[in-house]
Amino acid sequence: MTRYGMAIDLRRCIGCQACSAACKFANNLPKDLVYNVVYTKSDQDWSTLGTAVVRGSLSNDNAGGTFPDCTLVFLPMQCQHCKNPACLDVCPTGATIKDEETGIVSVDSELCIGCESCIKACPYEGVRTLIKSPEYYLDVVVGEHDAPPHKAGTVEKCTFCKNLIDRDEVPACMQLCPGRARYWGDLDDPESAVSKAIEGREVLLLQEDAGTEPSVYYLQ
Repeated sequence: MTRYGMAIDLRRCIGCQACSAACKFANNLPKDLVYNVVYTKSDQDWSTLGTAVVRGSLSNDNAGGTFPDCTLVFLPMQCQHCKNPACLDVCPTGATIKDEETGIVSVDSELCIGCESCIKACPYEGVRTLIKSPEYYLDVVVGEHDAPPHKAGTVEKCTFCKNLIDRDEVPACMQLCPGRARYWGDLDDPESAVSKAIEGREVLLLQEDAGTEPSVYYLQ
């Protein structure tokens, strides 16, 4: 059994949005859908993090402080693929699934009825989106041949690029990161890249009080 997870080094992230662009292309995402977004913050007081940050109220591209002592930090945000996902039990059709072999949380578009129960239950607002009518920038399909379908009236979110993982590749968001800020692997394997990245570092887990045990670790 594997528990896949990701570590994101906040010291190395430069807020370039390359991860968001790679994700959008690889998954052929419609115009109004993003799985992965990078928010900006004008200070390093992470105690203020809560649902406000994912609503965008802390998304400000201006540095904080007084010149020359200014601060601007970045927070990549996506589905946290929780060990105890709040979205799982509230789904009336069983569309939200946690793979016990990998720990990856996914949504079956054939079972999803778009009731938004999972969106309301998730403590990480903004990481799930109800697709109303998918529209695209291009007239041709882009990205991976086995990218997830985008069906009107269903909920979507980051898949940890399960299709790539099944081919022994890494998630698309890692492939173009110029700062090499992301680490991937089995959280239960001490020899994995993600476990080695976490070892000895101060770690931030979002919304710990929700009891979801997220699988995305932020290294400070």
